Amino acid sequence: MSYRSNLLPNVALAALALSIGACADATSAPTRPSRPSLSAVKFWEVGSSVAWNRTARELIASRAVTDATFRDPARLIRILTYLSVAQYNAVVAAEDAKERGDHASPAAAVAGASLVVLKSFFGQFQGMEQLLDARLQTQLDAARWPGERHTDLAAGEAIGRAIGADVVAYAATDGFNQTAAPANPGGANNWKGSNPFRGLYGTRLLVLTSADQFRPPPHPAVGSAEFNAALDEVRALAAAPSPAQLASMSFWAPLGGPYMNELADQMIVAQHNSEREAARVFALANMAGFDVLNACFDAKFAYYLIRPWELDPSIQTRVGKPPHPAYPSGHSCITSAYATVLASVFPSESGRFEAMIEEAGMSRIYAGLHYRFDLVAGQELGRQVARYVLQNGADRRMGIPLD
Repeated sequence: MSYRSNLLPNVALAALALSIGACADATSAPTRPSRPSLSAVKFWEVGSSVAWNRTARELIASRAVTDATFRDPARLIRILTYLSVAQYNAVVAAEDAKERGDHASPAAAVAGASLVVLKSFFGQFQGMEQLLDARLQTQLDAARWPGERHTDLAAGEAIGRAIGADVVAYAATDGFNQTAAPANPGGANNWKGSNPFRGLYGTRLLVLTSADQFRPPPHPAVGSAEFNAALDEVRALAAAPSPAQLASMSFWAPLGGPYMNELADQMIVAQHNSEREAARVFALANMAGFDVLNACFDAKFAYYLIRPWELDPSIQTRVGKPPHPAYPSGHSCITSAYATVLASVFPSESGRFEAMIEEAGMSRIYAGLHYRFDLVAGQELGRQVARYVLQNGADRRMGIPLD
């Protein structure tokens, strides 16, 4: 079953064509229909969390973002995670507050929080602060939906800005990109590269108690019958992929956190979720993606497994050679974590999400990048992290604690 054949309409976004360095070098993505400019978005119709999540993905894809390292998948997931945490906390705070008898506007609170968080990440790029200020004013000036007509916009915005500042301060101390990877043992069966991409390795976790909380068991020993069977499968599938397999590897190679947020967006809008529930969906999905990327690289550096093409140079790699060890698969970790959260929140779509996990994983074997057990371990790690985040990540009655 192809997940792509069952996607909700218009799931693509320009941001989805970004190179995702965690699991592949730059590659050309399939052509997808583009979304209209977000300056025309009716904030009060789609919801403030959805609209500002779209704004974040628009900025990620913007040509004004000229720093290539800014677009690595860990940074993108980090941005989207802190944005969604701020949005959810702002909604909760606004709904709990009153000003002169009127409730503070949850939508304006989301807008204020989003503005502060996105400025902290994108303000360095020319024109971005002005764009964000204009986006906020567009929202505040727009006609409001009936449930928001008697809420206090100024009070909501002020609450959101304060929440956003708290989240920005928290993000500044998370240790992102400050922990070096453990030394590569450098044995015959270890990954041959150096200076590996680190994902979110060493970054402070949001929900998990430790990065190795769900660490996968050791992979099959190199040279064992099980390992050799997996290597033979890579040789066979990567040697002459079918047109459908080539399309699958090209489709999935550049996709990561922004794509999974686009899927969440589509589900939220289709289900007409409330502002609070929409913000909670984004927060749960992104926190699972954030923590699993940390856990995934903890496992990669615990095992430092050699890649298939390093064992057999005849294996053709078709979407670049990832700059980090094989086990477990980063694509499978990320896709499975996000998809498991979304399948739990939108159970009628669970079959589609399961198919997506399988297809995204297999695309990495077709590309000559992973053994099957890499996929299995990554998928299970993603599911375990997602379940833990669903149970512990965002209480429906209160905000997400930033300890």
